[in-house]
Amino acid sequence: MAGSIRTNAAAAMLGVSPNTLRSWERRFGYPEPTRTAGGHRQFDLAEIEALRAAFEETQNISSAISVARERGLGPASPARLRSAFGRFDEDGANRLIEESLTVRSVERTIEEVLLPSVEALSGEEGAAATPEFGFAWRFTTGWLAATQRVSPPASRPEGVLVFDASRPPDVEALHTQALELVLRRGGLRTLTLSADCDPSRLTHAISALDPRAVVLTGRRASLDALGRLVFSARRVAGESVAILDFRGAIPHAGSSTVERLPDGALAAREAILARVEGRVVAGRFGRGPSTAINL
Repeated sequence: MAGSIRTNAAAAMLGVSPNTLRSWERRFGYPEPTRTAGGHRQFDLAEIEALRAAFEETQNISSAISVARERGLGPASPARLRSAFGRFDEDGANRLIEESLTVRSVERTIEEVLLPSVEALSGEEGAAATPEFGFAWRFTTGWLAATQRVSPPASRPEGVLVFDASRPPDVEALHTQALELVLRRGGLRTLTLSADCDPSRLTHAISALDPRAVVLTGRRASLDALGRLVFSARRVAGESVAILDFRGAIPHAGSSTVERLPDGALAAREAILARVEGRVVAGRFGRGPSTAINL
């Protein structure tokens, strides 16, 4: 029967013994199997997947059954995508992303499902080395790159130059990639360069883009290095170019004239658009306390 699995396979998916699964069936009436002509139990695969996702969220079988019954398979969620990553299930992860895109925009799928799933796996310091996180990170960077390749061309004249001071497999590298994708989908001409670039060799790139804003991202560049990049950008693009900090590129420990963008890529895009269009309202996004950068 298509979409159905036997007791042993269903129990393995749920991480319990076949006897435990049969006890749940007797006690709660869920999951409810059908029977083959030979009398063997057949469980609906979608029902088992819904129960597994709910059980991972609640860690209580009676609560999980209540949740699974209420929502069925339910919408794609960070918990379900994290579960797919934890099983190294690329096809399952792709299905969940496609499912999310039926009810969410690309931007909301990134912010509400994809990135939270990876961040949840990053866990404590040092967890970036776990196979589950590595799999999730590579899946995410590949998906973001593929989505960017099919994004429409820029429809606006304004350019945004992004200096990225992150490194694989930093979670911040994914946020930078998400920001670039969201900016491009917003019609902005966008160029992302490594913060390791030699400032003396940036003239051609900056002249070609003619940016209205420079965004600093990642957390692996020194203040001196960032200052040299900003100086080069302003020398070529002009003093009016906006200098913006995305997700704490500049350490917060003093005062700064660099404006801090919202942490989410979509909100950051709206703030950048407001900035380059000259419609920023005081307090729209903050200058927050941060270490002074010599600009």
